[in-house]
Amino acid sequence: MDELVGRLAAEAGIDSAVAEKAVGIVLGFLRREGPSSQVEALIDRIPGAEAAIAAADNSAGLVRLMGGGLMAVGTRLMALGLSMNEVQKIARELFRFGRDKLGADQMGEIVAGTPGLSQFA
Repeated sequence: MDELVGRLAAEAGIDSAVAEKAVGIVLGFLRREGPSSQVEALIDRIPGAEAAIAAADNSAGLVRLMGGGLMAVGTRLMALGLSMNEVQKIARELFRFGRDKLGADQMGEIVAGTPGLSQFA
């Protein structure tokens, strides 16, 4: 997790704590909406991912009542104080990290199999 959080913080110019929360939000979304076997393979390769997802799920609150999907993820990320530009940088760096860990083919399957995600990859 430290490697990924460091990469996200550096790429987007954000605080490490915010980057870790963003990872939990995005991975939780991928778990709910993406192709399960590929997403689980990614999560398994990120030490601390389960804890980040659990922390993000516990703090979902009102947003969970508003529905799910990519719009809810964007709302939650912006609630952390992130701009749309920072959200895009985080998403792109997370996908680069995923390609490093899983390979381009499996990460491509996650992007293709998750509604709305291709615009960020």
